[in-house]
Amino acid sequence: MKARSVIEAGICGFTTTVDVDCTDYECTVEIQSDCPNMQRYREQLQHVSAFTEMSYRGGRPLAFETAEKVLPHTACPVPVGIVKAVEVAAELAFPRDVVITVSKVED
Repeated sequence: MKARSVIEAGICGFTTTVDVDCTDYECTVEIQSDCPNMQRYREQLQHVSAFTEMSYRGGRPLAFETAEKVLPHTACPVPVGIVKAVEVAAELAFPRDVVITVSKVED
């Protein structure tokens, strides 16, 4: 099965599209983005196991481990978008949008 995440990262202004295709829980990840940091990330994250990505049991998801090595911003939402697409493509979760709303709060 195939799934797609479109991630609008926020203040950086970059949009990243992630296409995931899974067969027998082994997944191919394709990342398209104008973000220069995503170029190295894309090169290093092309294949993942759905079961590794959906749980912290047995180690960290490869999407997070790779992000730690090549992405400068810990708040980048792309790795989470990848994990969500993997879950859907592997039929381990239903597709549902995730929303994070960030705002300042005055005292």
